[in-house]
Formats: sequence, C-alpha cells, structure tokens
Amino acid sequence: MGIREISISGHKLTIHELEDVCDSATGRVLTGSWLWDSSLLLSQWMATRAEDIRGKSVIELGAGTGLPGLTAAMLGAGRVVLTDVEALLRGLERNVEVNGLGERVEVRELVWGSEEEEEWVSSGARKGEGEFDIVLMSDVFLEVEAMGDLAKTLKRVCGSGSQVWCGSEVRQWTYECLGQLVSEGFGVVELPSPVGVSDGSWDLFSIFHLIPPIEGCHVGEYLVLEGLGDA
Repeated sequence: MGIREISISGHKLTIHELEDVCDSATGRVLTGSWLWDSSLLLSQWMATRAEDIRGKSVIELGAGTGLPGLTAAMLGAGRVVLTDVEALLRGLERNVEVNGLGERVEVRELVWGSEEEEEWVSSGARKGEGEFDIVLMSDVFLEVEAMGDLAKTLKRVCGSGSQVWCGSEVRQWTYECLGQLVSEGFGVVELPSPVGVSDGSWDLFSIFHLIPPIEGCHVGEYLVLEGLGDA
C-alpha cells in the first residue's frame, strides 16, 4: 500500500492507496484503489473555485481514494459524502480519518443504478438531504455500458441547481461515454485548459461540467469552452 502526500492550495492531504483489491464477481483489480491523475487535476481546479464550494453539500461518485471529496471538505464544504463499491470503503474511511475530516465527511456504499444501494439517497431526499449542491467524479468515463446506470444515479442525487464537475483523462472512448449521458438529457460543457497549467502536462486531461436535465426539459447538448468562463 502506498501513501501519497498531496498539496492542494497550500494544504496537505494524505492519501493511502490500497493494494490487491479485486471485484468479488469478476476478479478484476479495482482501479479505484489508487490515486489517479484526473482526481489530482480536478482537486487543483476545485481550489480555484473555493467560494463555490464553501458551505455546500457535496457527493463524490466512484470516489476511489476520495481526493476530490476530501479537497471539498478542506475548502469548507458543509457536508461531504464519499461513495464507491463496498470493497473500497475501508480505504476511504482511512483517508477521512488520517486527514481529520470525520466531522464533515461520511463514507457510503453506492452502486450506480442500484435501487437497493440508493435507498439512503431516497431516504435523504425525504428529509431534504438527498440532493447535493455539487457532484464530483474523476475518471469515470471508461465503459459506455455503465453510463445508463451512472445517469440514473446522477438524476437521483442532483437537484435543478446542482453542479456536476468531472475530471477525466481524454481517451478514445471518453466522448462516446459523454454522448450516452447527452442522450439521457444531460448537457456537457468541456473546459479543456485547466487553470494554472501552461507546460502542457495536462494536455490529455479535461474538466467536464455536466448540466443535469431539469424536470420536463431535456438539455442534451455538448459544448466546448475555450476558457473557464462561468461554467
């Protein structure tokens, strides 16, 4: 198991990576065991939007090691929920603990598209806690077949004013995955040039802002912005 010390906006976060964690059904190694560059990119970008995060409710889907969600808590989010499959939860819990963020950060199991696993989301909605101001994701655009379940989960955790921010390495199938989300009614805005990066080191990465479909309105658009603007 590796231990990474990450500096975000002058603050240090400690991330413990897991080893040999596999999917119990397929036997495949769970890539969420390790810290990926896209989560670092997203976290650095979030540090430029601290005012948009302070006091907000935040959920991270497919959190893996949880760096973006922990960054949100460090930047002043009022409530943060880190979610992933059961096998990765102990790693998330450890990272919450070692960074002293247990008062504002909770860890939950959440399988995309699963009615049973999302019962706590529905229960929270009835108490006014089921919709989140900000949804975070990093490197989740990997399997086109998974996008329908992801869209279903996004619709359950997003309200009309929710912000959905995704950091991703841009691969040949990334846009196909995004196209599936567009077909589910989401708008997608690509922000191709991360703030503060001028040496080309992030050329293969982008920040995507997903716009949830409003009730009765199918957004279904894909846009590319040359700068950050107000997206």
